[in-house]
Amino acid sequence: MSKSRVIAVVGATASGKTDFAVKLAKEIGGEVISADSRLVYKGFNIACAKPSLEEQDGIPHHMIDIVEPEVDYSAGLYVNQAKKCIKEIISRGKIPIIAGGTGLYFRVLLENYDLPEVEPDYEYRKELNTLDKDELYKMLCERDFVCAGKIDKNDKKKVIRALEVFHTTGRPMSALQGIKEPEFDVEWIGRNFPRDVLYERINKRVDLMFECGIIDETNYLLEKHGRIPNIIYTIGYQEVIAYLDGKLSLEDAKDKLKQNTRNYAKRQLTWFRKNHDIKWNVYPDKLKK
Repeated sequence: MSKSRVIAVVGATASGKTDFAVKLAKEIGGEVISADSRLVYKGFNIACAKPSLEEQDGIPHHMIDIVEPEVDYSAGLYVNQAKKCIKEIISRGKIPIIAGGTGLYFRVLLENYDLPEVEPDYEYRKELNTLDKDELYKMLCERDFVCAGKIDKNDKKKVIRALEVFHTTGRPMSALQGIKEPEFDVEWIGRNFPRDVLYERINKRVDLMFECGIIDETNYLLEKHGRIPNIIYTIGYQEVIAYLDGKLSLEDAKDKLKQNTRNYAKRQLTWFRKNHDIKWNVYPDKLKK
């Protein structure tokens, strides 16, 4: 039985994935499915560069604005809902175009990576959230050294999830992760720019965020939802919160956001570089220095 065709548009933040995906969808009769772990949240607009209706340009977009920020949305939830979107798009005679920068979402949805099915333990997560990143990462190294080596120690959400899996099952996540047969026939397209160009695009995006009201957006979200983890640990909001708290000047907050976004772009490209099926317009090795 032949597999359904799916196109994946991947790359770092500010690499033009949305614009490319929309233009491609117009050319081939496609619809876009977001693969971004922050665009699922309602209200995460300016800080997360959520595409506006104008930018979507009449192309249906899926997996955007589907949950409130209080929801601890997971890769497991994403893959189940995104698969439904894929099948619905195909049933309409359209081509699914999955576009975004969250590597884990692509891996569980389109590659051969199988996540352990472990239900969330919200009380345990609440307990772990009282610890700082260094303490959590030390715990993970003691319980699952293999998994710790694959997770950025600053990614508190992923570290907590790995600890949760060990706490619930008594086994390390690295021992529970499996391999499965990919479900779709995927064409991989990588978007990138030379390092200096990408960094300049990031800098301009951050400046535009402040012009468009990221401070007001942050205040609104804090007033509506409080200082919940999904807000205070999201790039964009965390730097603005530091400014609101008087810990950073406005210019320092901008510079910090630019730096953190550049570092995030490096991590994204490191992740995607492992997939040798991706056809890049500019190969990400140009970002190694």
